[in-house]
Amino acid sequence: MGHEHSQDDAHSHDAVHHHHDHAAEDYAAREHPEFVVLEIGGDLGALVIHTDPDMHGVEIEISRQGAKRDGAHKQVLERSAGGGAQFTAVFDALAAGTYTLWIGERERARDVKVEGAGVTELDWRKA
Repeated sequence: MGHEHSQDDAHSHDAVHHHHDHAAEDYAAREHPEFVVLEIGGDLGALVIHTDPDMHGVEIEISRQGAKRDGAHKQVLERSAGGGAQFTAVFDALAAGTYTLWIGERERARDVKVEGAGVTELDWRKA
């Protein structure tokens, strides 16, 4: 899974690629062979976004549609799956509902529906 920052973090989120402290950079840079455990069930679901390698380390912010952006985000991480590298951002424990996804100040996807006890997958890989 990605990492989370509190709203008090002192770095900007208005560029696709932005600087982190070394611990955050090391987190995205290292391999992630571990299994992803999703907290889902009842009214909680998950969202998995598949990307190309060029998005490795990019933070994707999520906000519930109609609600104020609160800075909740995950990094695109390299994971081993299916015998090769996969680049994904994984959001779990999301309340069922409709979400908007952001990269910096740019809206990337709107009307993303997350169902309770389910996993929604988006494929942002170039064809």
